[in-house]
Amino acid sequence: MPRRHLHLTGAAGSPLRAALRGLRTELGLPDGFPPDVLAEAADAARNPAVAGHEDATELPFLTIDPPASTDLDQAMHLERRAHGYRVHYAIADVAAFVRPGGALDTEAHRRVTTLYFPDGKVPLHPASLSEGAASLLPGQTRPAVLWEIDLDTEGRAVATRVRRALVRSRAKLDYAGVQQRIDAGTAEESLALLRDIGTLREEQEVARGGISLNVPEQEVVERDGGYGLEYRAPLPADGWNAQISLLTGMAAARLMTEAGTGILRTLPVAPDGAVARLRRSAEALHIDWPHHVPYAQIVRSLDPRRTGHAAFLQDCTTLLRGAGYTVFENGQLPTPAVHAAVADLYTHCTAPLRRLVDRYAAELCVAAAADREPPEWALAALPALPKEMADGTRRANTVERECVDLVEAALLKDRIGAVFDAYVVDVKEQDPTTGTIHIEDPAIVGRIEGGAAKLPLGERLRVRLTQADPGSAKVLFAPA
Repeated sequence: MPRRHLHLTGAAGSPLRAALRGLRTELGLPDGFPPDVLAEAADAARNPAVAGHEDATELPFLTIDPPASTDLDQAMHLERRAHGYRVHYAIADVAAFVRPGGALDTEAHRRVTTLYFPDGKVPLHPASLSEGAASLLPGQTRPAVLWEIDLDTEGRAVATRVRRALVRSRAKLDYAGVQQRIDAGTAEESLALLRDIGTLREEQEVARGGISLNVPEQEVVERDGGYGLEYRAPLPADGWNAQISLLTGMAAARLMTEAGTGILRTLPVAPDGAVARLRRSAEALHIDWPHHVPYAQIVRSLDPRRTGHAAFLQDCTTLLRGAGYTVFENGQLPTPAVHAAVADLYTHCTAPLRRLVDRYAAELCVAAAADREPPEWALAALPALPKEMADGTRRANTVERECVDLVEAALLKDRIGAVFDAYVVDVKEQDPTTGTIHIEDPAIVGRIEGGAAKLPLGERLRVRLTQADPGSAKVLFAPA
């Protein structure tokens, strides 16, 4: 599921980087790992538990990640079958390095997720593992949880197998390079099949009523000796790659539900009021949304390269706020059991280097596939996982929100009193002089208040910047 990514590129100014360091301190985030955790990680890196792993190093896996990424959770190899396709999906086997109840395990339960800042991250695991011995780096033999999912000619999953194996990635690719190779027709078959399988899975998503939000990333970019904020629209290859992860998460959920024990990622259907608010936002951004057209269809029609559409896609992420993790045992599925946006049973299992719950989901799936009971350490941790993940997700959301506020304030701190063209995208019901505006340049969605008249929802409005002070005051506008 999408998040509001924000990246710092180029020089971008040392004051902004200093403010980001201050934010880490203000939020009480850890600066490094305790010595006992680092020592245990170093030992685990030298001696991973791989005695039962099969040898699958003959498969020419590849990874697709942002160019600078070194914490590589997933590697894939795709091939044709007589009547469809086979997806080989290798997920970093973090359990081969983390001893249950040890210092590493305890620290991971404290951190829960990797926290991303525009200029770096606060990782879930020490770099010696997450960017070293456990990462599926090219040219290195690594322990993995290896999924094999067979699809028919229309992209439906017809068989799933999962086991522990040693794998070896042959290449580290990035999204732009993948897109270029596929478009140019120079991609080898395994990579070229990403478009075929990804497109089929997108069609399956439409058929079942699921929705993928192609939310653009915001990037801080150099401009005229300073810096600005722009959107980076995702490429088709981003979506095809995401479909492989979704496919695996759905297969994992099915395995666990058939076994009777597991943890699901669930999301209730959005209330009518939330969808009605999005309709107002669409109107404000001049997005045509006829009343007979369902939400899923309008989302699929959007072009994330258009600024107004990008702002609306970001607004659509509000419908994901009710997502959570739900444990079930003895075959008693929760209500609801499905993830409304996926429109099927679903779980998180493909990012264990960056998210705590994935290690446990993988363990339950390996046991289910082998028709045996999960290990006691995994079962014992299940009841506490939903709250731990909820707390970790809230912390990640706070980091995301505060980073956006800080970067926007830093971008505009020298422009107090400047006037911008904006659209009013939301108006507070209890106070119609207060609301939300969207500015195209820089790419900002901000708060507006202080006017005497009711804000004109959906209309263009000249606004004046009244407040922007990184570290103390969020961006605020008033009618000009």
